[in-house]
Amino acid sequence: MSTPLSTTASAEHVRGLVENEIDPLRYGGQSDDPKESPGIVLSYIPKGARVLDVGCGTGSITRLIRDLRDARIIGLEPNADRAQAARESGLEIINDVFTRETVAGLPPFDVVVFADVLEHLVDPAAALEVACTLLAPGGAIVASVPNVAHWTVRYELLCGRFDYRDLGIMDATHLRWFTAGNLQRLFRSCGLHVERYAGSAGLWMNEYRDRRPFTWFHPERREQFVLAGVRRWPGLFACQHVVRAALPP
Repeated sequence: MSTPLSTTASAEHVRGLVENEIDPLRYGGQSDDPKESPGIVLSYIPKGARVLDVGCGTGSITRLIRDLRDARIIGLEPNADRAQAARESGLEIINDVFTRETVAGLPPFDVVVFADVLEHLVDPAAALEVACTLLAPGGAIVASVPNVAHWTVRYELLCGRFDYRDLGIMDATHLRWFTAGNLQRLFRSCGLHVERYAGSAGLWMNEYRDRRPFTWFHPERREQFVLAGVRRWPGLFACQHVVRAALPP
């Protein structure tokens, strides 16, 4: 079969899409804020679960899962620099691509996590199918992906722009683009049922600090407005879609 995580776009594959070089270690420092994607991912993982974090990067979310969910966790990361950074924080890391062969000797997991990973893959369905073979009875896959239908992207398209960036929804290393609808179709195509869904607020985005009318609001009022938008119109205001999915019993 193909090797899902060996066919990703990396920082070396974005020439001409962004002006500056992309730092492969740029993502990190995530918190357990329940409004944002990492915090939602945490809420979908049972205490004491055995977890595989696929494409764990420098281990920022992996550490949160280990420390706050008391999880027995293994990270898998194909990039050597990111894998080493994760190891230096005391995590158990496999530095390899995610294939049936590389995970064949691993025990079953209660949860397999794809935190901002599927959008980087040529064949995300193949990765999900491999993950399904690793699930213990009653196990689940937890995934987060950026929302390409976010209002910021829609606004840029109205202005005739589709500009890549070094991080965020328009990260230049993204190969796949998701809405809530096609994300659910992806999971269904692999025989998975989406049990839970939430949209993240994305209050860290520069647009909420630099763009009118948000600059007119007090930060607390701005947060209330965005959270209300995420609840009422997640397809428009959710920065990321976060799901927990499982195989039928």
